[in-house]
Amino acid sequence: MNTHKEKESRLFAKVKRVYQSRAESIAANREKLSKLLHKFSDKMKQVGEMPSIRESKSQLEVFYRMLKAHLNNSYRGVSNRTLVLLVLGLLYFVLPLDFIPDFIPGVGYIDDLTVIVAIFKSLNTDIEKFLEWERTKA
Repeated sequence: MNTHKEKESRLFAKVKRVYQSRAESIAANREKLSKLLHKFSDKMKQVGEMPSIRESKSQLEVFYRMLKAHLNNSYRGVSNRTLVLLVLGLLYFVLPLDFIPDFIPGVGYIDDLTVIVAIFKSLNTDIEKFLEWERTKA
């Protein structure tokens, strides 16, 4: 029988296969990255208080802050791998038509949140370093 972690892992692998080249293209272009951050901000205003999103809202906000700090050159601790995974997470979140379309009530964001959690776990060390940087900066 498949465990929840195995299903998460398979979904994350599938998302990476389908969207990685697009995420790499966005990560390599400051204008595209800026547009993604604006789209993310708009989507969060739209859905940020939905119960299904509330659980991962803080993780999404960390991704956003890391990318924004990278974009404005205030934080230099983002490797290429980390950058692409952060972009992948936000890209997948802003796309309305992904593996489970976002407009389906109750389940539309399950795949998005699964991908966000998988990326967050994968980048845990990098995220901790960034959060420490934010704390010392404040």
